Amino acid sequence: MKLAVDVMGGDHGSGVVVSGALLALRKLPGITHLHLVGNQPEIDAVLRLHPADSRVRVHHASEVLTMQEKPMVGLRRKKDCSILRAVDLIKAGEADAMISPGNTGGVVAASTIRLRPMAGVERPAIAAVIPAPENDFLLLDAGANVECRPLHLLQFAIMGSAYAREVMHIARPRVGLLSVGTEDIKGNDLTQETFKLCKQVDLHFVGNVEGHDLFLNRVDVVVCDGFTGNIVLKTCEGLATGLFRWLRKELTRSPKRAMGALLAKGAFVAIKDRIDPESHGGAPLLGLNGHVVIAHGSSREHATMNAIRQAAEAVRTSLNHVLIRHIEEAQQRLFNARTSAPILSA
Repeated sequence: MKLAVDVMGGDHGSGVVVSGALLALRKLPGITHLHLVGNQPEIDAVLRLHPADSRVRVHHASEVLTMQEKPMVGLRRKKDCSILRAVDLIKAGEADAMISPGNTGGVVAASTIRLRPMAGVERPAIAAVIPAPENDFLLLDAGANVECRPLHLLQFAIMGSAYAREVMHIARPRVGLLSVGTEDIKGNDLTQETFKLCKQVDLHFVGNVEGHDLFLNRVDVVVCDGFTGNIVLKTCEGLATGLFRWLRKELTRSPKRAMGALLAKGAFVAIKDRIDPESHGGAPLLGLNGHVVIAHGSSREHATMNAIRQAAEAVRTSLNHVLIRHIEEAQQRLFNARTSAPILSA
């Protein structure tokens, strides 16, 4: 498989991303071509520190879309930015997938414009894996679409269910709609209409779920609009970081507490490893004619490697063909139920 990595835009510089990409190259023998996109002198400086590998290709990009820039404005101004160059490798057939730790809005905008949504999908969605005590659940949309219609949320549910089954290996993913109550009459117009649509397609739809259900192993795929999803994602990340800081402070207040903390160190380490973003790598952008994984801006070597692993798994399982098939099946079910034209087409 051929993968493109945008090495620019991360919090820790291009060298960390390049090193993580080379680590993935050693760990994943299925990679036949690894395209590194970014400032060539910076990339070459890192490559000189590692054994030469004929699978590596360097593509110079003279510009970087920073985190502070508005995506559309920046993409119009910076035609030679690394994000666009990496996406164009997919469009040209030189790469099967791309990975980027750069400006999330820029990755979404560039990928959507250049690759276009796949047949039957109106908008792509960011799917973030969030660890819970007994399971990992998939949250989408995690920030690509601030405003959504019921049709979009239905498509997110279908794509999320397929991803959970194919990539997360959950045999029968439980799909829930994030709302303010579990009863089907709860929520706003968006969630109520989405609820009706989800009942008509072939999903293991468990109905509405509330915020306190997410960490109780009651759902595998959580569907919401990108505005809500991004708040949920950032809140979970902030809570995890803040909770460990809080625990560390309280457990060092006295020698007795410190002794107890030492005895429980193994448990704390296990939990920290479980929720560490480095172990998940990134979030796929589902629904496009090409595989795109958005890595966390703070990604270091292992996070970069795991984001590349995610992209490789999507390519290996032909994920997009699976998504298209499920969208088409849902389209047919809605057509049969309403005896009218399909409503899932773009």
